[in-house]
Amino acid sequence: MMYITDLLSRFCIIEELKSKTKKEVLYELSEVFLEEKPDMDCSGVVDVLLEREKLGSTGIGEGIAIPHGKMASLEKLIVSFGRSSRGIDFDSLDGKPVHLFFLLMAPENSAGQHLKALAKISRMLKDEKFRKELMGAGSKEALYSLIQGKDKSFL
Repeated sequence: MMYITDLLSRFCIIEELKSKTKKEVLYELSEVFLEEKPDMDCSGVVDVLLEREKLGSTGIGEGIAIPHGKMASLEKLIVSFGRSSRGIDFDSLDGKPVHLFFLLMAPENSAGQHLKALAKISRMLKDEKFRKELMGAGSKEALYSLIQGKDKSFL
């Protein structure tokens, strides 16, 4: 069984994103990985993510975006999460600003796991009550607990 919280460390949660643009938010969500992976190439990550965005926005509507990509230099799937109470224009499918971001980076050879993680995050975020709880959480710890609770209840 795959748990998102096995891939998402507490260091990789941003309670309030400072970014105002798509590219800035991709950088901000990538830079948190440096805490645990100091040699990670954030510019490389952002380049991969921007290439993926050219295929179609990962802003899936309802205030959600799940930017994702693959890099040969990764050994395992990594996830970061960020929240923007202001909302960020992310070329979403519904044209609305994005408030909740899950960024996924996967090793080159991990198609199955990568797709399972994307599908699980997407299903978790379809729950409007869960999205509201995420928007209302008062701390990084509260965000992590909410994600962990939803993750465990969602098999």
